[in-house]
Amino acid sequence: MEGAATESVISVDGLRKTYGSTVAVDRVSFAVERGEIFGLLGSNGAGKTTTVECLEGLRRPDAGSVRLLGLDPVSGRDQLRGRVGCQLQESSLPDRMRVWEALDLFAAASREAADWEPLLAAWGLAEKRNAPFASLSGGQRQRLLVALALVTDPDVVFLDEMTTGLDPAARHASWSLIDAIRERGATVVLVTHFMDEAERLCDRIAVMDAGRIVALGTPSRLIEKNTGTARVRFTVGQTGEGAGPEDDLAWLEAVPHVRSVGRRGDAVEVVGDGPVLTHVAASLLDRGYEPSDLRVERPTLEETFLTLTGHSLE
Repeated sequence: MEGAATESVISVDGLRKTYGSTVAVDRVSFAVERGEIFGLLGSNGAGKTTTVECLEGLRRPDAGSVRLLGLDPVSGRDQLRGRVGCQLQESSLPDRMRVWEALDLFAAASREAADWEPLLAAWGLAEKRNAPFASLSGGQRQRLLVALALVTDPDVVFLDEMTTGLDPAARHASWSLIDAIRERGATVVLVTHFMDEAERLCDRIAVMDAGRIVALGTPSRLIEKNTGTARVRFTVGQTGEGAGPEDDLAWLEAVPHVRSVGRRGDAVEVVGDGPVLTHVAASLLDRGYEPSDLRVERPTLEETFLTLTGHSLE
């Protein structure tokens, strides 16, 4: 019974895929639990899309096993139809097909009659209902392709570079819609190169590089484990708000989670880990110091990616 709470809807074990002498995916293993938003993060050529295409049944692995909702994605294609939604990195529709026609066609694959009308408004396509695909802008096409992946109310949704081509406002609106998909119990696999998107949306992230998974975990855990340090900054010398010039604040080095303390003029930097901000703030208050600009700066997911792979996403 306990295992049901952490039921894996996706299981990948030793996946390997090659194209001639090029190894695209090299012995990749991971599992995705029901209701998770699971991210695949990596630069171009890291193996993300090939991994997802094997899960979608678009490619056959050369080695290893892949299971989607307990089925082989290739041999179980008929059983999975309507239960899985896919927005591919590169896809298109006939130029003359209208937006409503595409949604109506994809809805026909649903296990039950799917109501695609709400998706028009949710994805900002209501005004383009009768527009042919060829007339849509790049962002509108991308939104339509995501809507098509959701039209059958699937159990698992694959989104490959979902927000590429969207303006910042549309990207943030899309994030809220992805949250809503998860809230109704669906599992989402998100392939992205946007660090803020991965950190905001994903419960766990697999960082891929050169066909392998080099790290796997929650965004916060990956950051803490691989970069670790946080910097607490504040200024002193203000009346009633901090130490005077005679106080070098060396006593802060004895505070739990503090690694070092530095001061340049009125600017103070405390380097530490974990809940260092909480301990520094408490210690300052105990000594009567109340700096109004006390803040913490933590490493970013981008810095973590650089640490793990030795290169940026570009």
